Amino acid sequence: MVSQTQKTQTFLAQAPIPFYSGGNWVNARDGSIMEVEDPAEKQLLATMAKASREDAEQAILSAASAAPAWAARPAAERATLLRKLADLCERDAEELSQLEALDVGKPVENARGFDVPFGIECIRYFADLCESQAFEQQLNIDGMNARSVRVPHGVVGFIFPWNFPLTLCMWGIAPALAAGNTVVVKPSEVTPLSTLYLAKLMDEAGFPAGVASFLPGDGPEVGEFMTQHPKIKMMSFTGSSRVGRLIGQACGAQLKPVKLELGGKGAAVICDDADLDATAAGLAGAITLNTGQVCCTATRWIVHESVADSFIEKVKAELKKVAIGAGMVEGNQMGPVVSQRQLSTILDYIARGQAEGAELLVGGKAPDDAALQNGYYIEPSLLKGAEDNICFKEEIFGPVAYITTYSDDEDALRQVNSLDYGLANSVWTRDPARADRIARLMVSGNSWINAHNVFAYGLPYGACNASGHGGGVNSPETLLDYTRNLSIAEPLV
Repeated sequence: MVSQTQKTQTFLAQAPIPFYSGGNWVNARDGSIMEVEDPAEKQLLATMAKASREDAEQAILSAASAAPAWAARPAAERATLLRKLADLCERDAEELSQLEALDVGKPVENARGFDVPFGIECIRYFADLCESQAFEQQLNIDGMNARSVRVPHGVVGFIFPWNFPLTLCMWGIAPALAAGNTVVVKPSEVTPLSTLYLAKLMDEAGFPAGVASFLPGDGPEVGEFMTQHPKIKMMSFTGSSRVGRLIGQACGAQLKPVKLELGGKGAAVICDDADLDATAAGLAGAITLNTGQVCCTATRWIVHESVADSFIEKVKAELKKVAIGAGMVEGNQMGPVVSQRQLSTILDYIARGQAEGAELLVGGKAPDDAALQNGYYIEPSLLKGAEDNICFKEEIFGPVAYITTYSDDEDALRQVNSLDYGLANSVWTRDPARADRIARLMVSGNSWINAHNVFAYGLPYGACNASGHGGGVNSPETLLDYTRNLSIAEPLV
């Protein structure tokens, strides 16, 4: 068991942990609090101050007041503050990793190896980019002195989910701040801890009051209020397609730009010439990463009929090797799901899938280990059946994959593109030309070859259809997403 650092213990010992608004650490105006649970033990982890609409109003007004001065700062000054924040995150990387592991339930080694360092890299990437980006372009138009200028929107509101709270927050606020916006963040009420610790480091870094506020609270109250507030000039939401549609409708009614990064039902096409050992290991790793609570992961495995039996045996063997347990125990590869609600949802999907004719090949229940009975654990699960099954069609958001077979590449592509999602798919084959053809024809924002869950700064990551719109993350285009165009022209006489 990893021992909590003194800083982690001190942070969690606050009762309640206040939130950060307008440059101040405050409790809720109405005194409301909420409890944060450890999903590995079903025990109280921390008590948080719970923001209300009145609290959100104050934070938004503070952000609006701070916006002109922050936008007017030279890009180099904004970049300097972002780099200072990155340095502080690096200094407290262990605390951030522990809070992420405790709150979400994920293995602390995953938080140390990906969530925290990749988030720190994000801050530095956009700090560098905002200094080198040309936000103004002279236009070559006869008889006119004209230029196109990219300017920040003003206040950007963010609503983040519970599966990767720290990384997703950094993916959103780093480019928004670098572009000159102020931000108001509503982290998930289920996993707010690492985000609030990030706010603590922003405060230490010296960001001006009002530039960033963090308000843990209920989505139907605080999130809805943010979406409808006239002083928030752009919204960014990461979460389910169902809620994304509601936010899109609300923003559309106000003609407010909205960036939506939504759910998925990723497909993996396993060709008859694939390296089955590597494919089985890769896809087993994909559905067990973060206990399958990954919107872009591959949960539909579309396998060539000639290799299906062999592939299934190989992947079953891989899944049975996965070490399940508390995230704060080093060596565990898969922790619990985040809550009882999520566990019940996953088990219900598996039961409904079986009722509709799917064969359960492995998993489908809590582990037999008595030591795991106090957490929200489930074994990695694999089903096989027809395309009309609910487990083929709907996002489960757990360590569950569904296998179908295909006869030729056109049949595989038909299955891939039969749903309205469009986030990420992958193709597994030794033939580069075949891989490129299938990758181009899969309808999604991202097509990966002989791998799944591929991220790098400079590599655009976005979506289409029911998986979202409004640009992606991790690339130069992301920085410009958080600006609008202003044309300035003077006729020459």
